[in-house]
Amino acid sequence: MSKGTLFDKVWDLHTVGTLPSGQTQLFIGLHLIHEVTSPQAFAMLRERGLSVMYPQRTVATVDHIVPTEDQARPFADTLAEEMIQNLEKNCKDNNIRFYNIGSGSQGIVHVIAPEQGLTQPGMTIACGDSHTSTHGAFGAISFGIGTSQVRDVLASQTLALGKLKVRRVEVNGELKPGVYAKDVVLHLIRKLGVKGGVGYAYEYAGSTFEAMSMEERMTVCNMAIEGGARCGYVNPDQVTFDYLEGRDFAPKGDDWSKAVDWWTNLRSDADADYDDVVKFDAADIEPTITWGITPDQGIGVSEAVPTADSFAEADQPLIQEAYAYMDLAPGTAIQGTPVDVCFIGSCTNGRLSDLQEAAKVAQGRQVANGIKAFVVPGSERVKKEAEAEGLDKIFEAAGFEWREAGCSMCLAMNPDKLQGRQISASSSNRNFKGRQGSASGRTLLMSPAMVAAAAIAGKVSDVRELL
Repeated sequence: MSKGTLFDKVWDLHTVGTLPSGQTQLFIGLHLIHEVTSPQAFAMLRERGLSVMYPQRTVATVDHIVPTEDQARPFADTLAEEMIQNLEKNCKDNNIRFYNIGSGSQGIVHVIAPEQGLTQPGMTIACGDSHTSTHGAFGAISFGIGTSQVRDVLASQTLALGKLKVRRVEVNGELKPGVYAKDVVLHLIRKLGVKGGVGYAYEYAGSTFEAMSMEERMTVCNMAIEGGARCGYVNPDQVTFDYLEGRDFAPKGDDWSKAVDWWTNLRSDADADYDDVVKFDAADIEPTITWGITPDQGIGVSEAVPTADSFAEADQPLIQEAYAYMDLAPGTAIQGTPVDVCFIGSCTNGRLSDLQEAAKVAQGRQVANGIKAFVVPGSERVKKEAEAEGLDKIFEAAGFEWREAGCSMCLAMNPDKLQGRQISASSSNRNFKGRQGSASGRTLLMSPAMVAAAAIAGKVSDVRELL
């Protein structure tokens, strides 16, 4: 088993005890909740006559069901209205901090916690959402959990978990122009597989990650779960500290210096033992797109849809299913594939830097005829910051719609949905069948800049030709 890694250190610091099952009872420092997985958990507490043990360690927002156009209450969708009302009441009854629409701080849960400094190195973080792995970008150990586990954290501030193995995923070298963090993580998932990380925590290391901004690191850690890893993290460094300093909930004054000293010592030891180590070269990565129905079915923009004989026999049924569902013939170049909808947003790529990169592509150009293109900021703060820079005007002048903050078409639990067999260029994290609101809709995952390029051309394009 691993030894001396950040994962081991944080795990040991938060271990309450060992349960009869052999699992660890792990203390959770920060619990994030939203409207989808929390109502049933609160109901379970009420049934047992339990209260929230540490309400000050729980923070709530509303994101999945939020309309990004008309946010007038009550919502047109009666189920969505019921869900937000439940969250409002549960937070009020339990004295939980809640960032509601119009608060100035509402947004996607994995965007608002980092931007406010709630997410910090050395923490254990849990949320009823699989992409909680995002917070590992800060050197935190963060888990997506199910509804019954949300109940457990509310009631006890702990989780019963089996300890993971640790794989060091090392990428070295400088990324070429037009290649972004999204391309890096899609490339890693392509190489390691969607099940490759099962039973592991991924430690992202190497000069490529060291050179990334915090928002880029969040993009990579966000999709650790898509590679099967329960969590992914980056060791905290000066980039981390510079991002956190001065944020709402970051330590202040003398406490800041003490925190930085402690965070620095949490880094994996130089001689740490890992359960596995894999290495990649940044020079091998180009703008990457998914062609199929799982995040590991990805290729470079210059490549063609792979032929069936390039996959193992055990993979053949899924590969044939992907060909049929996506209606993409093996051997066909992915570049030039027509798209109908172009979506920029999500907890993977809805931060300010994501919008800035997409705006560089959109500026002075026009969305192709017949293409629905829209931009959804990841939080009310991101929206305000983007508008202060005039990004909204750039997008609108190019023919994109500029929306309110929310999860939007990432999973389509709101009015933003694909229709019929539409195909989308999406900066989100999952390309599963039916993921974006239509049982037959198709999704091509790519970076925000690549989505902007697709919107301009009306088809999959190489963003490097526009930069």
